[in-house]
Amino acid sequence: MLKTLSRSLLKLFGWTVIEPPARPARAVLAGYPHTSNWDGVIALFAKLALGLDARWVAKDSLFCGPLDWIFRRLGGIPIKRNVRNGFVAEMVAQFASSPDFLLVIAPEGTRSLTQGWKSGFYRIALQAKVPVALAFVDYSRRQAGILAYLTMTGDPATDIAAIAAHYEGRVGKHPELAAPIRWLD
Repeated sequence: MLKTLSRSLLKLFGWTVIEPPARPARAVLAGYPHTSNWDGVIALFAKLALGLDARWVAKDSLFCGPLDWIFRRLGGIPIKRNVRNGFVAEMVAQFASSPDFLLVIAPEGTRSLTQGWKSGFYRIALQAKVPVALAFVDYSRRQAGILAYLTMTGDPATDIAAIAAHYEGRVGKHPELAAPIRWLD
């Protein structure tokens, strides 16, 4: 019922949801571009419309008061963005212990303009031996969903080039805030 309701609401506002066939049971979903708070709202409806039982990462300051319970119930995982706390290893362990696990991460790490992408999602995918799903919200086409499922080669330059090719032409709400698709760290 939630899947149908979410699809209907997105359609009402002119959005379509897309996904390639053969969804893997386990994957890291890289969400791009992330330039507005609305990205999260649209992405959440797309998640529900696709029937994705996905967990998602957000800054810990969002998980306060009644929002803490709601966000956790919707699959949220709070993270302290400026503290190295073993998150990659923790998520790799989660993949190892779960036959079905989808994890959504915004590689830009923020809605503000950055000079590139953080590599945590990539390191998790490589170490957990799972594909990267290229999740997106495209305001120019009013589409949201997943563009492709890519198996990473372990060659960072090759992999980021493949990712960038798939995201070519996808536009965020505030295009000027979308980070270039290149490694930051």
